[in-house]
Amino acid sequence: MLIIDRMLVGGIKFVLGKIAAAVDSELNDDSKLREELLAAQMRLELGELSAEEFTALERDVLGRLREIRERQKGKEPDAGEMKVTGIEATAYSDEE
Repeated sequence: MLIIDRMLVGGIKFVLGKIAAAVDSELNDDSKLREELLAAQMRLELGELSAEEFTALERDVLGRLREIRERQKGKEPDAGEMKVTGIEATAYSDEE
């Protein structure tokens, strides 16, 4: 009986782990949102959507894309906290 219980619990944990991985993958997949935005752009060009409808759809999709990026990167620093590093610049002059 103990072996069956362990197998049952192990099987349930395995299935729940797979479900959690699938949900996480779906939440962080931006390819479907990009396809949705591209389809909306095509519908706008074909006249199937008005400019107002497209703007509302675009605003929603871009907001969801931002949410995905924030989840992937974590909270981004405020504008005053940002640093620019690794930039190399060379100045050339035509005057000799």
